[in-house]
Amino acid sequence: MPTNEEIIERALHRINAGYVFPDKAVVIEAGIRSRLAAGAYEGLDGPALCEAVTAHLQEVCPDKHMRLLWTDEPQSLDPVDEDGGQAAFSALLRTENQGIRRVERLEGNIGFIELRLIAGAIEGASAIGAAMQLVAHSSALVLDLRGCRGGQPEGAAMWCSYFFPDDQVHLNDIYDRVSDSTRQYWTTSHLPAPRYLDRPVHILTSGDTFSGGEDVAYTLQARGRAVVVGETTRGGAHPTARHAVDEHILVTVPTARTINTVTGGNWEGVGVVPDVPVPAQQALETALKAVQPGV
Repeated sequence: MPTNEEIIERALHRINAGYVFPDKAVVIEAGIRSRLAAGAYEGLDGPALCEAVTAHLQEVCPDKHMRLLWTDEPQSLDPVDEDGGQAAFSALLRTENQGIRRVERLEGNIGFIELRLIAGAIEGASAIGAAMQLVAHSSALVLDLRGCRGGQPEGAAMWCSYFFPDDQVHLNDIYDRVSDSTRQYWTTSHLPAPRYLDRPVHILTSGDTFSGGEDVAYTLQARGRAVVVGETTRGGAHPTARHAVDEHILVTVPTARTINTVTGGNWEGVGVVPDVPVPAQQALETALKAVQPGV
């Protein structure tokens, strides 16, 4: 079993090799090493170590995707199996209906979709299409992202594609440090359900909405295609890889950054600011009153 010092060394190696801002990785390493030298991590068990290191990481560099995570399920340390956590995330999506928690037709012919995760565009396409098919003939749509805690950029682009008429909308770019390349994200030309055009879309957010959920809200808001109702979101805009540094400890390293084509920026550290700010528990009622007066 590795010592706490060995676990931290492995985590720092991953951060130095992959963090999207190399200059900040140097500052992060110095900060964590000073804590290590001061004995801040001595005697801590796994969960406590993760909590302490995460707090110090975000104190030095307030990137909410930069974390040490404890997992009860043992992780493979074999480099051959290294995939940045994608296999585990795909397995999670399969157990959670590709992130789609609920689809309903509310009073007044209002479509309602609740998302907890943003699935990838390939594996999640059928489920996403099924949800959009069920609301295809509604008069307005409410997309509930209050409990959405992340997902895939490709899936976020697919969700957004349903609200534009064709494949000619350049949504975002993502710069990846490891490959030193930029990938463009455009609306999709072919979708498995009808597009949702010329009707109101309201997005519900909370202080828990994060990462991929924020991507959908920010992108549709920036394009004027949705009204965001609720609370300012958590503020995590950096696509992230997960690496096992122990059988039960993962380090999450933001390896890329999103660049919105309208704003030129993203929601990192500031969150998605709602058009209609209300407490999260009042967001649905507020949205329904806007799309269907009298409801």
